[in-house]
Amino acid sequence: MMHNWMQSAATSYDSCIRDTLNWMLERGSLDGGLLNTKVNALTGQPYDHQSGLRGPDYTYGWIQGRGLEALATFAEYYSVIDPPLSERLSDAAMALYKILARLQERDGHAYFLYDKTMLPIRQGTNGIESQGPAGSIFTYSDAFVAKGLVAASCQFDSARSEEHIAYLQDVVDAIEDGRFQMDETRELCHENARGEPDDFGSRMILLGAAGVLHRCKRSTDTEFADRFISDVLERYFDPVSGLLLNVPGKDTCNVGHAIEFCGFAFEHAYYQPDAPYIAKLVSILTRSLEAGLQGPGIALSLSATSGKTVSPYYPWWPMPEAIRACSLGIQLTGNTVLPELWKQADTAFFNNYWQASQRFGYQSRTIDGPVDFVPATPDLDPGYHTGLSLLAAIRAMNEISASK
Repeated sequence: MMHNWMQSAATSYDSCIRDTLNWMLERGSLDGGLLNTKVNALTGQPYDHQSGLRGPDYTYGWIQGRGLEALATFAEYYSVIDPPLSERLSDAAMALYKILARLQERDGHAYFLYDKTMLPIRQGTNGIESQGPAGSIFTYSDAFVAKGLVAASCQFDSARSEEHIAYLQDVVDAIEDGRFQMDETRELCHENARGEPDDFGSRMILLGAAGVLHRCKRSTDTEFADRFISDVLERYFDPVSGLLLNVPGKDTCNVGHAIEFCGFAFEHAYYQPDAPYIAKLVSILTRSLEAGLQGPGIALSLSATSGKTVSPYYPWWPMPEAIRACSLGIQLTGNTVLPELWKQADTAFFNNYWQASQRFGYQSRTIDGPVDFVPATPDLDPGYHTGLSLLAAIRAMNEISASK
């Protein structure tokens, strides 16, 4: 019965991926290559020049880096099974790659927000302000753009892969020696970086680069992944609740981040199946889903002590991340509890978030329905969570079925 369900799920996932990619491609680009997913998820209406920071006069480095990773990955994936789609994706990826590579080369960094002239800015207390040079500080925008540049260069520009991997390593180094700043709406400086909570989010996001490097046949560059996994499991695991704490010693859990962490760690563990931490990851994933799957999806935050939600918002992305993590966990271990949790996440995503007619999902919900709450950037997901996660599940299901 599970085999039949997986066949149906694989078809649904591929349809969802194609819908998102074709929607993006049909919308065209901004300024010669920047992705344009500037659409209100509730109304379906594009943001325009009167939409302020949501409109086309502003560019978010986060979303462009995510989109580049997705475009490059899917261009390679569809190269055999759908060459015309692959060619369109390759063209879009190349245009975006050139822009992001040029920006990173110019500044030594990627930034969260750019103005119409592609200069870094931030929303300060007095309105829009220039964002000063990051210097030795690195950010989530660096992380996402570095991953995108590595993925794209492996496909289109291998001569520059080394410099992009070096940029990625710079982000890793910054995380490990206290030069990573999560809040990019503030001035980027050592004082602000040191004053932030010791959240595991940065290690989780960079852990995703290990899978990119493995697929680029650069497994020798993934040593950081084992260090990150060990650090998170040693310092953030709460043995009482079985969950990962956002910050050691604090009660709040972003179980979506814990689920995403497990999925990325499983991708890395695929290349070292005897890794000693796999069983603990399965336990954390199971507990995170059991605690988190309440209401329409998974709440942004909950209490480790009580298990109750402490945020009214249920963002879309934990569901596809749960799909990725469960499928990979089953592929690695054959666990018999994860299939039911996978099905619950699948149902929540397609019933409560995905809008087939629009070809994109709602960004956020409360228990009362979809709401206009932006969890990170106002641009809609460019095939990152709702694409790369589902692709990982398709690949896992293919291997699970082949092993039967």
